[in-house]
Amino acid sequence: MSVPVPRQRDTPATEGGQAVLHTAAPPAATATATAVAQATPQATPQATAPPQAAPHAIPLTLLVIEDDPAGGLTVPEILDADGHRIRLRTARNLTEAERLLTPDVHCILLDLSLPDASARMAGVPAVPAVPGAAAAGAGTATAVDQLAALRQVLRIAPRHAVLVLTGEDDAERAAEAVRVGAQDFLFRDELDGRLLSRAIRYAVERKRADIAQYKLAESKLRAQENARLERGLLPTPLLEGSDLRFAARYRPGRSRALLGGDFYDTVRTPDGTVHAMIGDVCGHGPDEAALGVELRIAWRALTLAGLCGDDLLATLQEVLEVERPHEEIFATLCTVDIAPDGRRAGLCLAGHPAPLISRPGRRARLLPYENSGPALGLLPKARWPRRQVELGGTWSLMLYTDGLIEGRIGEGKERLGQDGMVDMINRHLDRGLSGEGLLEASVTEARRLNGGELTDDVAVVLLSRAEG
Repeated sequence: MSVPVPRQRDTPATEGGQAVLHTAAPPAATATATAVAQATPQATPQATAPPQAAPHAIPLTLLVIEDDPAGGLTVPEILDADGHRIRLRTARNLTEAERLLTPDVHCILLDLSLPDASARMAGVPAVPAVPGAAAAGAGTATAVDQLAALRQVLRIAPRHAVLVLTGEDDAERAAEAVRVGAQDFLFRDELDGRLLSRAIRYAVERKRADIAQYKLAESKLRAQENARLERGLLPTPLLEGSDLRFAARYRPGRSRALLGGDFYDTVRTPDGTVHAMIGDVCGHGPDEAALGVELRIAWRALTLAGLCGDDLLATLQEVLEVERPHEEIFATLCTVDIAPDGRRAGLCLAGHPAPLISRPGRRARLLPYENSGPALGLLPKARWPRRQVELGGTWSLMLYTDGLIEGRIGEGKERLGQDGMVDMINRHLDRGLSGEGLLEASVTEARRLNGGELTDDVAVVLLSRAEG
């Protein structure tokens, strides 16, 4: 025959409904156990968490919450799946339960059937029973109070599995307890060691699954928010009124990211000049991506304000020096300002690869890159000369970052390089590709030659003009 659960003792057990617990501890032992319990640090919802190890790795611990001083709640002795004893602790109220809720507790068993138990634990006065219709109202209030106690348990132990215990005639309230947040319910009359052992294991695993599902949903929501944010930070070209065609391709090197340290932009100022820019912040992390966005927005604002060439790059270097997280961070940049007639352009390079130009009937080639200036952030008070370039009537101008040319060729150490990129672009031009198709084919072939995804960010911008 089962006997009341001893308070604050680890209880050995054997699985099965006929097992018998140790008898209650004598007064001296109870006093000692109470003193130990009072010395236990009080847990908080934030600090309390069940162990992450699998339930078979260490013995399970069950915290029983019931308020009968005589130990009216009887729990059979139980073993876990590996034959280890399930350790039992008891608490008479929520204050005591919160103190006993140490990280090694895996599951909580809350008794809803003891008279007025939840009302006292929740700090709500018990509702006296009255005859007639008033008695029905009192019963309703008591049920509400008992679920309030469950809600309080769920508040102080948000990461623990919770079982509720009640009578068979109270099945509706038991089901409501599961809807409130308990993992399962048990009936007192059917309680035996085998059933309780299985219920504890099930509740612990279900709670782990619920937490994992919650974290997954939270991660998906965060990823969606980040995607919307990063997508909103990508530029929208401002070319209204221009006869130039625009195309771009962007691939961040970071896994699952939409935005990297590469950045680009294109705007048309009121005088008809089209300004284009592409840049690369050294590094691949989120800080570099954020700095790239800051530089792009600063470039657009300065360009629309009328700055160009050396003055614009000098101001951007000041922005970089203020905003970069470390002094070692620098950025390369290429700016092009195309005259309103579309036949000439000014070119400034700040440590960046030179653009590529293609014209009908000619092989694509790199624009001159002699006398380029240093990357932004390397030399204080640096200067960046602006070179005038003749474009002609019909042309395509491709700006790119070094992620496109630094991919390897096959399994060796040889890289694609600028010469290899020029040859690749000419092959695609011979096939009649242009615009979006040309950029897509070029990035795809660079990935294929590399034997997989390119590790660096890749940004490519193509501006084209057809005379007449």
